Amino acid sequence: MSQVDHNQPLGTPTWIDLPVADVAAAQAFYGAVFGWTFGETGVCLLRGLPVAGLRQGEGRGWDVHLATDDCDGTAKRVVAAGGTLLTPPHDVADLGRAAFALDPAGGRFGLWQGRTSPGCRVVNEPDALVRNDLVTARPEAARAFYATVFDFTLDGNEDMPGVDFTFLRRPDGHEVGGIHGEPGAPATAWVTMMEVADTDATLARAAAAGGTSSTVDETPYGRSAALTDPFGNELWVIARY
Repeated sequence: MSQVDHNQPLGTPTWIDLPVADVAAAQAFYGAVFGWTFGETGVCLLRGLPVAGLRQGEGRGWDVHLATDDCDGTAKRVVAAGGTLLTPPHDVADLGRAAFALDPAGGRFGLWQGRTSPGCRVVNEPDALVRNDLVTARPEAARAFYATVFDFTLDGNEDMPGVDFTFLRRPDGHEVGGIHGEPGAPATAWVTMMEVADTDATLARAAAAGGTSSTVDETPYGRSAALTDPFGNELWVIARY
C-alpha cells in the first residue's frame, strides 16, 4: 500500500479525474470494475480515501494533474516554454489551486497545488493509479517542454528495444512517468494506467458492466490491457509482476 498524506514534489502525477455527461452511470461502471465507493462531490474512494474523481462535463478522457507548490509560477513556466493555458490558475474551494494547459505537442494536462487535498491519497496498489505516460507523434517537442517546466531529467528505456520511450524523472531521480513517441498517434494525450490484482478478472468485470477492452499484452512489467468504459473513455490496467 502507498498512502499519500502530503503534497507531492513538482511534476508528480498527483490527481486524475474524468469529465462525463452522466456521473451516476460512470459511478456504476467504475464501482463495478474497481470496487470504488463515492463521496458526495463525485470523488472516487478506495478504503474511504480519494483515488480519482468523476465530474459533470464534456467527455474527453481522463485528465492528469501534475503537482506543484506554486500553481501560478508553474503556469508562467508553461507559457514561457511554449505551452498554452486553457484555464488560468484558480482556487478549487479550500482543496487547492488548479490550472489546465496544453503542451506544444497538443497534450492536455492539469496543475494541482494542494491545500487541504494533496490529490490521490492511495497510489501504486490494486484499484489505484500506478502511472501516466504521454503518447505523441511529436516526442521531441514534448520532451523539451516537460524537462523545462518541471525540471525533469530524461532517460531511455533499455527494457523495450526499438520503442521510442523516455522516462521522466524528478531531480531526486524518482521516475514519475514517460513519453512514448508513436508516429501514428492521432493526437497527443496523457494515458492513465491503474494497477489491478488480476488483469483478466478486471476486464471480465468491465465487460459485464458494459465496457470493452483490448487483448492482454505481456510486457516486461506486467499483464496490461486497454479498457474502454461505456462512454468511450480509455484507460489502461496492469497487474504488475
